[in-house]
Amino acid sequence: MSFWLLKSEPDEFSIKDLRQKKTARWDGVRNYQARNFIGQMQPGDLAFFYHSSCKEIGIAGVMEVVSKAYPDPLAVDPNNEYFDEKALNENKWLAIDMQHKATFKHVLKLARIKALALKDERLDDLKLIQKGNRLSVMPITDAQWQCLNSLGEPT
Repeated sequence: MSFWLLKSEPDEFSIKDLRQKKTARWDGVRNYQARNFIGQMQPGDLAFFYHSSCKEIGIAGVMEVVSKAYPDPLAVDPNNEYFDEKALNENKWLAIDMQHKATFKHVLKLARIKALALKDERLDDLKLIQKGNRLSVMPITDAQWQCLNSLGEPT
């Protein structure tokens, strides 16, 4: 099993939206490195659901990968903001299905994660807090997962 962190702006799609739907397609990723990470995901992998570009930035809950990656249908929909004309010839963009596992009672805020990283060596290489890293999909090590997941309080 592998662990991941996936970012979403909650006004577009939030942990509450996933909780309500139970299972949803994770799509619209338009960064090659993030796309490649989606391609590595396997059913049964777990991921943190991270809220970005909002008032409470941080980890909002946990979800599970429930499908293998497949071509992102938004890439070939000319009426969608994630349309990519090049994908009409060959759609290399990927989507994956995620299932809600837990919503945290309180968002595990980025500031708290950064403060913890100063004290806990398990978070030394956490991509989330590295300067210049803006990936929306990133791997999390087993040790990082254990550290961060222990701080979340599921509802």
